Amino acid sequence: MTVTPLPPLPLSPTAPERPQDQDEGLSVWPASAVDRPDGRLTVAGVALDEIAERHGTPVYVLDEDEVRGRCRRYRDAFPEADVHYAAKAFLCRALAHWVEEEGLGLDVCSAGELELAVTTGFPPDRILLHGNAKSPEDLRTALRLGVGRIVIDSPAEIARIAAAVPPGSEQKVMLRVTPGIGAGGHAKIRTGSEGQKFGLSLRDGHAQHAVARVLGQPRLRLTGLHCHLGSQITTVKPYLAAVRRLVGLMARTRDLYGVVLPELDLGGGHGVAYRPGDPVLDPAALAHRVRVELIESCAGAGLPVPRLIIEPGRAIVGPAGVAVYRVLAVKATAARVFVAVDGGMSDNPRPALYGVRYAPRLIGRRGAAERVATTVAGRHCEAGDVLAENVPLPADVRPGDLLAVPVAGAYHLSMASSYNLVGRPPVVAVSAGTSRPLVRRETLEDLRARDVGL
Repeated sequence: MTVTPLPPLPLSPTAPERPQDQDEGLSVWPASAVDRPDGRLTVAGVALDEIAERHGTPVYVLDEDEVRGRCRRYRDAFPEADVHYAAKAFLCRALAHWVEEEGLGLDVCSAGELELAVTTGFPPDRILLHGNAKSPEDLRTALRLGVGRIVIDSPAEIARIAAAVPPGSEQKVMLRVTPGIGAGGHAKIRTGSEGQKFGLSLRDGHAQHAVARVLGQPRLRLTGLHCHLGSQITTVKPYLAAVRRLVGLMARTRDLYGVVLPELDLGGGHGVAYRPGDPVLDPAALAHRVRVELIESCAGAGLPVPRLIIEPGRAIVGPAGVAVYRVLAVKATAARVFVAVDGGMSDNPRPALYGVRYAPRLIGRRGAAERVATTVAGRHCEAGDVLAENVPLPADVRPGDLLAVPVAGAYHLSMASSYNLVGRPPVVAVSAGTSRPLVRRETLEDLRARDVGL
């Protein structure tokens, strides 16, 4: 069969910008990625097209050494702090094992995440549980397994947790404070501002009132304050403001109740680059400036410097992951070229939720035609099921080709669904020229097994 390359098309008049230039190299790919002359792309010495052939598509590929290296980078940047990996970004047994071996703690949001980690061998005292609406099962599991900290998010949780702690025991808790700081890459992921569901407001006095209530519970030990400003934050300034405001509350707690809180958790939300040229948050720069601000703020308030806790998730696992898809159809309209792949919003809902942009590229062969502005669409029955818009792909892309999307390690599988009864993809780890499956593909048999009624 002879395939006629599509003619170059002008950019869509509604496109917000020109397509990014993929000649900028592999800056947003794992450090081990190598673009071979024949167009094949390897990660950790393993060709992505070989993984696609062996495991099918869509498939997530996770570079183990990249994950471990990013864990070490945070440990080096924050030697006097506790670094907790935010499991909501992505969690499986192998990843929990890597994180534990690299000396990090864990931040979980449910009994499911907690049980998986502990049954893998993760020390429960190095795990922190938070969430704005913890279920009774979440709390029972946390207390049964001996979780290190529970972060209180609402007044109702104070009495609920205290009542569940066995007589003669004590549970360490923190209070999640809403400091009134708006930060993050999209309005839907800004969690430190007023008027949203998370935490206890510093401005209206709810946080200070909660401090008093927790201190009045003999089965609870308040170890510190917690905040999480949002996600995809790429500047240090919001964290510095948070330090000042939370130290202010710590000083008031000392003055009113004679209690000096020993811990301060600044959460995570550290931004990564999804496309070449995107801004990123550098852990070393963040660590230095936060440390200076914390020392100065505590000195001004007459407080000892508390133990700092941070919770990176995306910044550790996001850039270590790659999603590989197979092209199913190519369609040219008067305005644009659509390349439809065998995945979409069921394995990556973020473009539909937040308008996130990615930089997919053709792999497995070198395109011979001129690049054209292309929309990479998913397979699902939604007009918004688009993985990438206005990206430059060779005009000779055809059904059967493979596309790879970098920075797919965070909030892809963890947010995936079985929409249209399409099973969730597998996860394959790569390291030193070898690959191994971590999470198997969700099959039609899995989906049918859950349907027990008639």
